[in-house]
Amino acid sequence: MRIYHTSDLHDHRGIAPRLRTLRAQSPGLLFDCGDSLRGSQTVYHKREPIVAEMDDAGYDAQAVGNREFHYLYGCMRARAAQMRHPLVCSNLIDMRGRPLPFARSVIVQADGARIHLAAALVVQYPERSFWERVFGWRFLDPTDAVLQYAKTVAPEDVLVVLSHIGLRRDRELAAAVPRIDLILGGHSHDTLEQPEIVAGVPIVHAGPYGRFVSRSEFLPREQGGWRLASFDLVPLLAA
Repeated sequence: MRIYHTSDLHDHRGIAPRLRTLRAQSPGLLFDCGDSLRGSQTVYHKREPIVAEMDDAGYDAQAVGNREFHYLYGCMRARAAQMRHPLVCSNLIDMRGRPLPFARSVIVQADGARIHLAAALVVQYPERSFWERVFGWRFLDPTDAVLQYAKTVAPEDVLVVLSHIGLRRDRELAAAVPRIDLILGGHSHDTLEQPEIVAGVPIVHAGPYGRFVSRSEFLPREQGGWRLASFDLVPLLAA
């Protein structure tokens, strides 16, 4: 089972041809951990050119980063509608009963395994704050949200977290939820040449701006489950 991942592209384009070539040579799932857009929580661009680039690359799913999030529900819904791949966020809910423009979790099948995707977004304001009443969004604690979801994942299935909370919080998440099989990280713009292992959980950060894509390969354990067998950072764009 092979998994590719990028994060914090911030509208740096030109990655699709290289990603297509890599996946043609060594097929695998492709995920992004958020902040692909040039817009922000407060700035909305009707057209985000990176979306077409990601469609061309064939991403399988993407976490909601703080660039994909928008305080105004209509803007966030419009952003999500542009994307062909699922947007995922496990720790953001709407207090007004509006349909979420993203999935709370996603399950994909690959290499005979069921892969559960949870996603964590950096909290923008405290629960029950004034801003929650204004905008209607409630941010749940990322660790609590992932922990609750992890309890529903069967032992033989794979749990991958698409994280947009930064490396420090990823370490805390791994320590609190050792059931996780892989944390793919973003937000803090860290580049790790090798995964950090915390409580047995590999944490991968490929760095910002499309310079690298991470490639993690898993093999089944004899006693069940999967183990990280190899890892590398593959250059995509010149620095």
